[in-house]
Amino acid sequence: MKQSTIQTPVSISGVGLHTGRNVTLTFKPADANHGFRFQRVDLPDQPVIPADVKLVFSTNRGTTLKTGEAQVSTVEHVLSALMGLGYDNVLLEIDGPEMPIMNGTSMPFVEALQQAGRLESSVEREYFEITEPISYKDEVTGTELLALPADHFEVTAMIDFNSKVLGPQFAAMHNLADYASEIAPCRTFVFLHELEKLLDLGLVKGGDLDNAIVIADRRMDQDELDNLAKKMGKPSIKIETEGVLNTVKLHFPNEPARHKLLDVIGDLALIGKHIRGKIVATKPGHTANIEFAKILKKHFIEKRRLIGVPKYDPDKESLLDVNAIMQILPHRYPFLMLDKIIEMSDTHIVGVKNVTMNEALFQGHFPENPVFPGVLQIEALAQTGGILALHSVPDKGNWDTYFLKIDNTKFKAKVMPGDSLILKMELLEPIRRGIVHMQGTAYVGSKIVSEGELTAQVVRRSKEPPAGE
Repeated sequence: MKQSTIQTPVSISGVGLHTGRNVTLTFKPADANHGFRFQRVDLPDQPVIPADVKLVFSTNRGTTLKTGEAQVSTVEHVLSALMGLGYDNVLLEIDGPEMPIMNGTSMPFVEALQQAGRLESSVEREYFEITEPISYKDEVTGTELLALPADHFEVTAMIDFNSKVLGPQFAAMHNLADYASEIAPCRTFVFLHELEKLLDLGLVKGGDLDNAIVIADRRMDQDELDNLAKKMGKPSIKIETEGVLNTVKLHFPNEPARHKLLDVIGDLALIGKHIRGKIVATKPGHTANIEFAKILKKHFIEKRRLIGVPKYDPDKESLLDVNAIMQILPHRYPFLMLDKIIEMSDTHIVGVKNVTMNEALFQGHFPENPVFPGVLQIEALAQTGGILALHSVPDKGNWDTYFLKIDNTKFKAKVMPGDSLILKMELLEPIRRGIVHMQGTAYVGSKIVSEGELTAQVVRRSKEPPAGE
């Protein structure tokens, strides 16, 4: 299947659930491999926050993403709509810190996206295919999430709050084609005792009986009801016989369970890939959903690395030899850590570093036990990524790349003289404003020897390099 985005921009306005602030959300088309990104257009420099599980800042009453000082809250409903409709790449411009709650469902977002239309790209979608069971369990709460192999994406959810009013419920979505009609219309819900605490804390300022199902889990006399109505800005409220604290009828008998399923889809969108598999969620919540999403993303990255082990054929002519490399990179002996480039596309590159006993570093690292340092393996990966970042810039030879950050680095095996390091770098997101964010994996043969996430900045060369370099 090809990746898709929307055809035309479309906007939707409402209030944030917790802030009560009026905000406008604008969906905009995006290029292939862009993914879902939020942009805070109300802040200086209009920072962009990728929809990435590693950026989750809080799961208190919703999912909040944060990068730097910029954050955006309650992202799960809109992400659920995007995944439920099968989109891949959309920019979400928001002029406030929180997504609008609308009617407590994802339906308003679904309707806006359907109005915007669909545009298919020429780039194939990459799925995260579940090939073996992957699980997460919280022994304290009894929450459990399980991913199982399946031919397509499907989700089941079971909830049980040990409540006399809201009994155990089960919901299932067996096909994404059912999302808009069966899942999107289902509202968020809250128990009365939770609502009272949130109101006393000054939260849910945008909460309303029209955008949430309030479950009355205790008896209330009329004075209490009138006081609660005053806090919520309502003239009056009452308790229905079925325990729902308003006159709004349920859309489905199992609407709460369906909404939990909606949330699971939205939170798992933070993996960054569509899933081909079955998700079984028992007593899910945002915290557990996010922990499970982290596990799934780790499995996806590991699986992609193992499947994508580069094949090095010394007899095959290289794409770039060392002389061509030196026309792009500024490094020279003894710090040029790259001998050739054997693969390159718009999103990945593979290089080779031949390690020999003639390396000057082996005089001290270590005598009679020559080991190629892990830090130089990372440098070799960085130089490989530098080729990908710089090969298409004008005025070659007058640009440099400088490290900004190195994350999640692991060294798994020693590299010795005689080894050929196969250096694979993959873009984790498109290069923007000169910022390059890549996943690096170094192999000897088919064995991973080191890996890490590298972030660098492309800078036009000047007489004085940036501070710290």
